[in-house]
Amino acid sequence: MRKIGIIMGSDSDLPVVQKAADTLKSLDIPYEVHIYSAHRTPLEARDFALNARKNGFGVLIAAAGMAAHLAGALAANTTLPVIGIPLKSSVLDGMDALLSTVQMPRGIPVAAVAVDGAVNAALLAAEILAVEDAALAEKLDARRAAEADAVREKDRKLSL
Repeated sequence: MRKIGIIMGSDSDLPVVQKAADTLKSLDIPYEVHIYSAHRTPLEARDFALNARKNGFGVLIAAAGMAAHLAGALAANTTLPVIGIPLKSSVLDGMDALLSTVQMPRGIPVAAVAVDGAVNAALLAAEILAVEDAALAEKLDARRAAEADAVREKDRKLSL
């Protein structure tokens, strides 16, 4: 199975990124987490993206706030799917990061999830890998079924 690369712009992003890592771990999907900044370490970010496919990655997840150029910087250097997690900041509550993530120029696509949406980023990455992996698709189906059962149980217990 190909692995998923999770790249964050700063170690301060780890509390959100940890949710993606935990989700991938629960699905037994191999992953690596790295810190590369689109602005402070652009050469390292570029090198990672350029070599990601040959290094066994199938999908990249990029978490960044404010200007949030990381996902686009990675996508500019690979044809692997890139999923951006816009991160909430103290200035514009993540709206700046969301717009930076989704407003990519034609030809350099980046998928985007909700602000701080690390779990959905991990699940989307897993779904991309599951296109070619029936066992992983079964795990995702089972996860969805368990979540539906949990809602049904809460409804059953509800007494107003």
